[in-house]
Amino acid sequence: MRDEFNGFTQRIGKIVHRFESQAQSGFQGGRKEAKGSVWRTVWEQLKDLFTRDVSGREFREHMDRDLRDTFRFFTREIDFAAVRHLPRRKRYPLLGWQIFLALAYRLSPARRITFAAAVLLFFYGFLNLLQVRWDGSAVHQPGLHFTLSVPYWLISAVLFAVLLLLELRDKLDLKGDLSIAREIQFGLVPNEPFEWSGIHIRSFMRPANTVGGDYYDYIELDGKNRIGVVVADVSGKGMPAALMMALLQGSLRTLITAGFRGSELIGKLNGFLCSNIPVNSLVTLFYGELETGSGHLEYVNAGHNPPILQRTTGGLQFLSATALPLGILLEAPFAVEKVQLEPGERLLLYTDGVTEAFNEKDEEYGPERLNRFMQDHAHMGPEPLIQELVADVLRFCHTARPADDMTLMSITRKS
Repeated sequence: MRDEFNGFTQRIGKIVHRFESQAQSGFQGGRKEAKGSVWRTVWEQLKDLFTRDVSGREFREHMDRDLRDTFRFFTREIDFAAVRHLPRRKRYPLLGWQIFLALAYRLSPARRITFAAAVLLFFYGFLNLLQVRWDGSAVHQPGLHFTLSVPYWLISAVLFAVLLLLELRDKLDLKGDLSIAREIQFGLVPNEPFEWSGIHIRSFMRPANTVGGDYYDYIELDGKNRIGVVVADVSGKGMPAALMMALLQGSLRTLITAGFRGSELIGKLNGFLCSNIPVNSLVTLFYGELETGSGHLEYVNAGHNPPILQRTTGGLQFLSATALPLGILLEAPFAVEKVQLEPGERLLLYTDGVTEAFNEKDEEYGPERLNRFMQDHAHMGPEPLIQELVADVLRFCHTARPADDMTLMSITRKS
């Protein structure tokens, strides 16, 4: 298959080269030369349109990953196992009908009717090609039936094109809004590294979509001598999770400004979230208060992935959960644990988008692979470590698109 694709691209390249040569050669003489100039302008615009920011890898991913993700998106509510036992003559029509319903119900009522009419006209055009009269006698003019089918196909194509334009307009409008929302969301988290008294903090956030539900922050509690560090993961993805993330960020900073600290702070935050987020939502959160001079850390882990403390001895210590996630139980207790960050040691905080990243074989990156990575790259600085870890996760995913938000925070105490 790869050889066929490469041969196809080579043939396209030859055609493009020949076309470009003709365009650049132009025409001789007044009017022909003017036409040649227009032709060259058109060619340059077309070349810019179809080659700007385009790579072969991106095109292959578009043909492979995007098509697969689109199919999964529209068929994720279809139970393929339930019809697997049926014979093909029943299975495929039933699956086709279920896919049609899955597509139609994602449209507004008016567009749903337009979509149904376009599909019916498309198939009615094919029925016209059966060349069978109602009385069963054969028709000996197949060209006539093909001509009669063309109007139905044209009307169907026009309806599909109208639907495509309407959906594309909605998508582009939403894309503009999401781009603004992304700028706002990234403005809610620190975009500069923190350095003070030998403590270096580097962070990274990569939403699975344009916006996401991950949150990280470092907040001065007593100047720079004592800071609060937080990494949280809101359930869900996309815009709903991003709105909850903004609510979490504002609530946490407001409570810190009001003077709350430690377990009392997280308890107040939990009570607020229990009253203001949907009942089927929750937030996992790691919150720590770090003394930058001594490296003493007091923390609450509310159901979050255990941060990895990389000791100078080469061993790894995991800061496991001390409480339930936020937003579940109003009166939940939040125990505080303590740990010492010695000179030369590093604490890595992360969200489950790292460990739960899947490749095309549905294999999980997993905590074991993350732990092994940390041990193999213990010599790296904070920023190179984060960059290499993200690259390692993406290499593992290969053509599979990461399905969850990915956030990392590295807290290093220099020797």
